[in-house]
Amino acid sequence: MLPLPAPGLRLVVVVLGFGNRGTRINMVNRWRARIAVRTARRARAAGASVRILCSGGAVRGPIAEAALLRNHITAALGWDGDVSVEADSTSTWENVRNAGPWIDAADQVAFASNGLHAEKARTYFRRQYLDRAAALVSAEDHRFGEMTLVKPIFAAVGLWKLRAVFHVEHRR
Repeated sequence: MLPLPAPGLRLVVVVLGFGNRGTRINMVNRWRARIAVRTARRARAAGASVRILCSGGAVRGPIAEAALLRNHITAALGWDGDVSVEADSTSTWENVRNAGPWIDAADQVAFASNGLHAEKARTYFRRQYLDRAAALVSAEDHRFGEMTLVKPIFAAVGLWKLRAVFHVEHRR
């Protein structure tokens, strides 16, 4: 298990966008936004300085996922802290890579997504920031009873995608 955000340190919570077809935030992005905000609130309550980074371009729709996430985080979820937007990423690898300026300015990094997708982002983080693996901290990505009907689907897809990520790693 990853450590919790620590008092006095700078944390960036990178909320990973999910393909959004329309102009309104979809269910999965709302879920990921909730994960980001509860992670940020927990860290702030512990004394950390927190910034949420919304990451994701307009992959499947006309509006960048990051913009939809930011609007939901500030308007619907009431987060009053710092929020930044990275709206160019089209994949998880790019989410991690394009978060570089915010990651470099932080002491700790949490990825807000469903569990296995966040693990994929952490794997990519370890590959892209070889010397920063200790900066990873836990996000509040599990809450009993939340998204109960879709979690099995995300688990199956996540395991399949993680298998591919680690398969590439073992072939090197």
